[in-house]
Amino acid sequence: MSWRHFIRGVLRRVLRRRDEAWENLPAHLRRGRRGENAAREHLEKLGLQFLAANFRSRRGEIDLVFLDQGCLVFAEVKTRSENGWMRPAEAVNAKKKRRLSRAALDYLRALRNPRKAIRFDIVEVLIDDDDRILEIRHLANAFPLSRPYRYGW
Repeated sequence: MSWRHFIRGVLRRVLRRRDEAWENLPAHLRRGRRGENAAREHLEKLGLQFLAANFRSRRGEIDLVFLDQGCLVFAEVKTRSENGWMRPAEAVNAKKKRRLSRAALDYLRALRNPRKAIRFDIVEVLIDDDDRILEIRHLANAFPLSRPYRYGW
């Protein structure tokens, strides 16, 4: 068996497991992942350079990380159905902002604190009952780094 055939076989098995895992996810997690994928595509079309997805630290999680003209962008994706009572961004309360701030600082620490500006964006994704994307709204610089945290040089 050649190396190329071996790699193809491994990839087929991995992709099959990934597809099976996707189908076994609860509906709300599938919807959230669909929203994150749509948000990533949308931001890439706007010219942002994708760096990471679902960065986790013990203090929180960042959905998407991008680079926008020298500025590190930490994006929180909120996916909701069209029947919601409020805009998805309203779910990012003070506690969530603190958690995002701490996770962002952990990400920066992992990069050895680069001399880059940072910002926090929110991407709202509205979907219908068939998981079709109805609207994507990008709120750039939606909130500052939570107090008492600071980042700078």
